[in-house]
Amino acid sequence: MDVDLSEIRKRTVSTGQYIDGSEEPFKESLVARKQTYQLHKEAVDQLKQFAHSYMVVAFSASWCKDCAQNIPVLALIAETTGLQVRVFGGLMKDPLSHTIKWRIPPSPPEVITFNVDKIPLIIVFDVNGKEIGRIVESAKRCPTLEQELCEIIKSQ
Repeated sequence: MDVDLSEIRKRTVSTGQYIDGSEEPFKESLVARKQTYQLHKEAVDQLKQFAHSYMVVAFSASWCKDCAQNIPVLALIAETTGLQVRVFGGLMKDPLSHTIKWRIPPSPPEVITFNVDKIPLIIVFDVNGKEIGRIVESAKRCPTLEQELCEIIKSQ
């Protein structure tokens, strides 16, 4: 399924906007992680070469510990490489439903479109809106998020 990336841009915020707009104490943990994380240089150098050809979309929530670890890293990747990273924030579980995981709103309807189960869900799209890979919660195949993004992109 190809998606309209211009529509995604309209319905999301940049990682910087997401961090700046977050409420305490979540914002404090995002900022601290961003200030202390050291990006893997080789992966960053490779991502710079591909940045103009891909877009990353992440689903996040303030209650999610994995989001607090990974969204600041995505912000650093975006700032350092020029890779466009957009965030759907404000996801909320629906405790009143046994069949529907996310409450819409405040969760965006895209949680259904992209079959979001666990977060952060990080999706990599090519410039045509074709999904080329996903990272669920955290990097699994590589030691760092930036290395795994690099591997997804290089596998194309």
